Amino acid sequence: MEEERIKQFPLFSVLPQSEIRHLASSLQVCEFGKDTMLFKEGEEGDHYYILIDGEVEIIKALGTTDERLLAVRESGSFLGEMSLLSPDNRHTASVRARTPLHLMEMTRDDLEKLLARRPRFAFEMMRTLSQRLDESEDLTIRDLRRKNRELIEAYNDLEAAQSLLIEQERLKRELELARQIQESILPRTLPSIPSFDFGARIVPMAQVGGDFYDFIPLTDNTVAIVVGDVADHGVPAALFMALTVTLLRAESQRSDNPGDVLRSVNHHLLRMNETGMFVTIFYGLLDCTRCEFRYARAGHETPIAVALNGETVSFDRRTGQLIGVLPDPVLDEGILSLPQDSVLLLFSDGITEANDKDGNLFGKERLLEVLRGGYHHSAQDLCNHIWDALEAYRGETVQHDDVTIVAIKAVQNG
Repeated sequence: MEEERIKQFPLFSVLPQSEIRHLASSLQVCEFGKDTMLFKEGEEGDHYYILIDGEVEIIKALGTTDERLLAVRESGSFLGEMSLLSPDNRHTASVRARTPLHLMEMTRDDLEKLLARRPRFAFEMMRTLSQRLDESEDLTIRDLRRKNRELIEAYNDLEAAQSLLIEQERLKRELELARQIQESILPRTLPSIPSFDFGARIVPMAQVGGDFYDFIPLTDNTVAIVVGDVADHGVPAALFMALTVTLLRAESQRSDNPGDVLRSVNHHLLRMNETGMFVTIFYGLLDCTRCEFRYARAGHETPIAVALNGETVSFDRRTGQLIGVLPDPVLDEGILSLPQDSVLLLFSDGITEANDKDGNLFGKERLLEVLRGGYHHSAQDLCNHIWDALEAYRGETVQHDDVTIVAIKAVQNG
């Protein structure tokens, strides 16, 4: 019976019958009575529910003078998912049973495994969250308009300013939610491998952006490392970035060939992408035992590698076409040796194309000089050193693009 009910929900329509059968048999079934408080705003959470039967109220600022009913959710909804996506694992609203409830419980581990098995589900979750955001914002706007009508006689001259504030608040909440989702997707820790030191720094030009990086452990001695740049900014780029990262994590488990991984991701994006957006990616497998880096570059900036004596390790630069547009993009594939005390720097074009007040670009040569000057730093301090140099060069000039830096430093064992 649970299986038939799950099949009817739009959110799960992208899942095959085998996956729905697995969910129905593996997830825990829960029953709650009317007025039961499922979640409280601000509390930490490590699971969420799929509502099979019943209705719940989504409430903001419960028990205060600012208490507001945001929405009533019916069967087919998922509840409490924001605690799994936000950096602090806290619920953003309270959830109370309006009727007796029949639910299925999904833990953080269940969700992560489902996303790994079914990358398309991540896109459907994002779409559902966006729809919910619109519903919530519509409710907020209606409430504010009602209050404005009550005060229109006394505050008629403030009507235009009030409308502007409403729109600004709506945008602020939307961007904050997108920022939380994007931060939850990026890795929270860096790999810990005795023979290598890792560092990373990402600074979006706005609250959310299209740049991303990832470290994906594959074996005890092999880690996939990726830097990407979606060709847009703001919420659309953040959504496309989330989809791309999810696909990369899934495909990295299926192949040890970097080019094949990017070709598979490209295939999925072509089927899912109706917006015309695209992404540049540099993806590689670091073999920490052999100190070897096998990579595939899809339209992204060519990395910089520097040896102990300060000499640049050259890449055999070939054509590398971007991902998400062409059915069979040409990729730049190769192998790079990383001897002891060498540094490999991956970055986005937000660094090289940054400009000073006179319009002069920071450029790759200047980046190489900064890299050599901070060579003695740890990998993380090196990333911070490059960002500080970029800010000093830019001065008061506004940041026009996202900036991402990943440093990989080969260190002496022991």
